[in-house]
Amino acid sequence: MLYEFLYPFSDTFPLFNVFKYISFRTGGAILTSLIISFILGPFLIRTLKIIQKEGQPIRKDGPSDHIIKKKGTPTMGGILILFASLGSTLLWMQFDNQFVWSVLLIMIGFGSIGIIDDWLKISKNSSSGLNGKIKLILQILISYPAIMSIIQYSPLELQNGLAIPFFKDVFINLGYLFIPFSILVIVGASNSVNLTDGLDGLAIVPVMIAASSFALIAYLVGNVNFSSYLQLNYVPGVGELCILLGALLGAGLGFLWFNAPPAEIFMGDTGSLALGGALGVTSVATRHELVLVIIGGIFVVETISVILQVGYFKITGKRIFLMAPLHHHFEKRGWAESTIVIRFWIIAVILALIGLSTLKLR
Repeated sequence: MLYEFLYPFSDTFPLFNVFKYISFRTGGAILTSLIISFILGPFLIRTLKIIQKEGQPIRKDGPSDHIIKKKGTPTMGGILILFASLGSTLLWMQFDNQFVWSVLLIMIGFGSIGIIDDWLKISKNSSSGLNGKIKLILQILISYPAIMSIIQYSPLELQNGLAIPFFKDVFINLGYLFIPFSILVIVGASNSVNLTDGLDGLAIVPVMIAASSFALIAYLVGNVNFSSYLQLNYVPGVGELCILLGALLGAGLGFLWFNAPPAEIFMGDTGSLALGGALGVTSVATRHELVLVIIGGIFVVETISVILQVGYFKITGKRIFLMAPLHHHFEKRGWAESTIVIRFWIIAVILALIGLSTLKLR
């Protein structure tokens, strides 16, 4: 919005030239979403407490201290993240950029699914919300137009391709399989973040780390000079995703202020599904889907722990972990919640550095 309104006057007012720089607008997006979060956070928390009364339903089979410590805490805090990041992105983005609109479609669509899911849990006072099959179908239906838009606005030679990290000359043409593969990435990332969101601050910080990493990737891939120097696949226009990812970072910081232990609010499926979906579709747009597996390794491991637990139990009637996802296993072993969260943050930073190293090591 500001770009469209102010940059055309840059010949008369040279100061407005700053709006053509992605780095400047990304910084503005971070600060804007952070301020919005700080302003709206207390009001949203009070409102959700009044509406929800007993707060988010706690899993009865979960760690026993959760019932005591977390009972009464309102959920659906993802609304704060969505509102702050959406408002900031619209303020600082170029409106003709289809990559940004594709990610916004996923965020709004998946966030809406999360709102329905969270509300059903609250209204039924149960930890089970929207039917899993219905949720999956809705995610697939929302993902399809976003993927088609990305394909349409990508260079012809990259439209159906998969880049392999660490190998500069390996680019696999998936053909018609690119669409189901992309859906798998987006839906998988969304649900992986959702599974990770089980402790105060556990999911939001790795999400911010991943968003920051992909902001750098988007900037480099969207710049013809940097992409050529680093031998990356150049995708014109994808650098504008820095604005949206910066807005997510600011909104995440603002949310963490209220989600820090002991949490005043939980993001719920409203936030986790939207944030995971945003990371997934960003990786598709930048052609770094496999790098997301590295940078988002925390989410991948949490998901694998659930798959192994469920599969092994169905086959043998026994459990591999004391409880899944993996963070609950460590809780059952006596680790303090803060210990688990901080150690997972450290691992997320390490994985992000490894993922970013693929930009040069090729």
